[in-house]
Amino acid sequence: MTKPIVAAALALSIALSACSKPAAPITGVDIAGTPIGGAFTLVDKDGKSVTWDAFKGKYRIVYFGYTFCPDACPFDMGVVMQAFRQFEQASPERAARVQPIFISIDPARDTPARVGEFSAAFSPRLIGLTGSQAQVDQAVKAFRSYAAKGKESAGGYLMDHSRIAFLMGPDGQPIEMLPVDKGAAAVLADLKIAVQ
Repeated sequence: MTKPIVAAALALSIALSACSKPAAPITGVDIAGTPIGGAFTLVDKDGKSVTWDAFKGKYRIVYFGYTFCPDACPFDMGVVMQAFRQFEQASPERAARVQPIFISIDPARDTPARVGEFSAAFSPRLIGLTGSQAQVDQAVKAFRSYAAKGKESAGGYLMDHSRIAFLMGPDGQPIEMLPVDKGAAAVLADLKIAVQ
């Protein structure tokens, strides 16, 4: 190979590497390529059926919790929706491509109306879903999550569950577990990286 050809190849290589610079690393847990997520049918606040495919073409933030949760669920949803509001202010066009979803794991107490009220308290953009126990179990299983009823007490019962906000892509593919434990700033930073 002559020197001019080597020089041209080197220049082309540098130009191509500049065009394909790697994206900044995310703070959350990368779950791309894992078998997380999948079909479900649940109901919204009006009792209308909603399928997983209804969100096709949108990024989705999915969190499993319950409205009677005394601390974890309100805290986690507060962090997620604070980050989402900031993302919406900074990048309204990209935020319009994201659908935040809260799925109740306590259908015995969480009626569609109650889940709707809970979700609306955080944001009009947050969709609350519930369903029969079988429907909820199917969704929990699809997301490889955990949900179980705790012991009955005088004040009722609590639910044991995973505390994960999943970020899923427009085709329903898993992207990451958002870093809710690190605060709204970390979740916002990851949304800016992952949502294109």
